[in-house]
Amino acid sequence: MSSIETRVCLDDLLGPYEAKVDPAPEKRWNGWLAPHFTLDTVREMTGGTADLAARHGHDAACTVHVIDGYADSPSSVHVIDGGTDRDGNPRRAVVHVRWNLVDDDPHTAVSFFPARPGTDVATVAPAGGGEPRSVVFSMDWQHWSGDDGPDAAADVYTPDEDGRYAVGAWSWCWDYAVWWCTCGTANRWHETTCLACRLPRPAQPIRELADLPATIRRLLCAQAPEATSVLVDLHSPPHVYAVYAGDTELDSADDTGPFDTETLGAVDTAIREALDHAVIGDLANAGWQAVEPSCYRITFRDPSAS
Repeated sequence: MSSIETRVCLDDLLGPYEAKVDPAPEKRWNGWLAPHFTLDTVREMTGGTADLAARHGHDAACTVHVIDGYADSPSSVHVIDGGTDRDGNPRRAVVHVRWNLVDDDPHTAVSFFPARPGTDVATVAPAGGGEPRSVVFSMDWQHWSGDDGPDAAADVYTPDEDGRYAVGAWSWCWDYAVWWCTCGTANRWHETTCLACRLPRPAQPIRELADLPATIRRLLCAQAPEATSVLVDLHSPPHVYAVYAGDTELDSADDTGPFDTETLGAVDTAIREALDHAVIGDLANAGWQAVEPSCYRITFRDPSAS
């Protein structure tokens, strides 16, 4: 079976990330996927794994790292923070990269050593100006013991023929990311048509955005029952800049209009949280009406309704 483009994740902890995977059973690890990622996606992953380590401790998370240099760079030296061990002792790994060996064998080109507590390590940044090169590795800090050191915690990844890196393949529990159809069915990301109702993924309303009109109506109509729509400016940060009852604009000033600052602030927060989840489709699919660039009308009540 050939490889497919999809999205993968580690439960709800990490991802989803764009990846290429071979779904064949013999290409899996204990049933889990073995994804291959572009370098740009790996760079995105470095931030996600760093956040996990900051929240849960390094012993509960693997961190991913990318070091950039050049084909003609002399050796460089880098220090990777590993938090503290189970006894509370600071832990740092010293990474030595021999750039002239990266093309032939990244595993030989990258070496790992422990940084002795209380000592300053002289870092050496990659110099040169030739062809850009990158080394990619992960650190599974729980495998660092006093005897083994950082070398036992490190995995260096060699790019495949497409220049992708199999980060965590054959060791992490990668699975397909899913998208939820409006009918309530969860579909794997690469399945672009719902398996239950056959509605295409691009035609899906974005659930958080589709649910937003009801939230806005509840907040605004508590103080102005005649309100029927709002205009939203998507410029940072997204916010409501006009409220309407039919075609009549309502006064939204805090000191003269029916709305207080807390209510309008709650509406703005609801809009921003909904936009944070807008990863598929577009605003029009969710019923937002484009008025002008970066401006949309959200209607939450028919003015002619009784």
